[in-house]
Amino acid sequence: MVAPLLDQTVSDKVLAGERISREEARELYYAPLAELGALADFRRRFAKREAYDGRGNEIVTYIIDRNINYTNVCNVYCKFCAFYRTEKDDDHYVLTHEEIDAKLDELSAAGGVQVLMQGGHHPKLGIDFYLELLAHMREKYPHINIHGFSPPEFNHFAEVFDMPLREVIAKFKFAGLGSIPGGGGEILVDRVRQRISPLKCNSEQWLEVMRIAHELGLNSSATMMFGHVETIDDRLEHLQRLRDLQDETHGFTAFICWTFQPENTMLKATPVGASEYLRMQALSRIFLDNFENVQSSWVTQGPKIGQIALKYGANDFGSVMMEENVVSSAGTSYRLCADEIESLIRDAGYEPHRRNNWYRLLS
Repeated sequence: MVAPLLDQTVSDKVLAGERISREEARELYYAPLAELGALADFRRRFAKREAYDGRGNEIVTYIIDRNINYTNVCNVYCKFCAFYRTEKDDDHYVLTHEEIDAKLDELSAAGGVQVLMQGGHHPKLGIDFYLELLAHMREKYPHINIHGFSPPEFNHFAEVFDMPLREVIAKFKFAGLGSIPGGGGEILVDRVRQRISPLKCNSEQWLEVMRIAHELGLNSSATMMFGHVETIDDRLEHLQRLRDLQDETHGFTAFICWTFQPENTMLKATPVGASEYLRMQALSRIFLDNFENVQSSWVTQGPKIGQIALKYGANDFGSVMMEENVVSSAGTSYRLCADEIESLIRDAGYEPHRRNNWYRLLS
């Protein structure tokens, strides 16, 4: 089937920098990929990035960080996850402070400025475990931002600690938490979430963590994992909910989308390809007009598609990611060093710059 030419009215709205509706986004979705990419690139070039001294179109950023999955024990058994273990599995673990320190020492030696801390929903770890870990990391590695604990984890914490959600987040911030990742968003439509992760927090609970965090002065990223059981309209509802919350709080720093990786998981779905990934990233850049930054997902798509994504709305190349366990458990494993990332950015015609979590340039 040949994609129809795009309605000129919708195209004109995009080029004029105007907000498009969900219905118009649905129309854009079916546009020819090259045309949709060109519109997203136009929006990317004119997004406001005051910190870049008017050179936002020339610059592509990246960050040096690493993932640390402090435990793989989890009691929500998501069908799309190949990483989790139960306490009965021989290879379950909870990292010690010493093990985490060894990873942070490596990160520091590489010039890293951030650690992404995420784990499973461990049913037995109390609040003292987390607060002591955060305080230890902040004291020993003050130069490393702790970007940690996704919304589903915070909902899990509130339940296990028998504590109001706002109090939990406030205590974590006081102990050293610097920002919150957008993990666990998957698709923010409860009908979908019930099918792929019925024991994980619902859509409104995910959004409420972000709302409270933003109110407490913690920024966060936003994500979408697509290409499993959701429909196009489900994806658009997800984007609508993110845009609405960003209008309210202005607390999201960036949006990242990626495709479901089915290998070694219980959720069986036909993988969507690179063209579908580029289509959704481009559409997200256009629809999420209040998000300054869109991150390329080379971790799931590979370096070359990650590079092409810079012409489909992305202005950030993500992370060096010294360690990644969740996606690689599902059979996808790509690795890049800082020099390789900078080379890919330059070859695409942009100027590479390291950044921190808040998208301030470091070099």
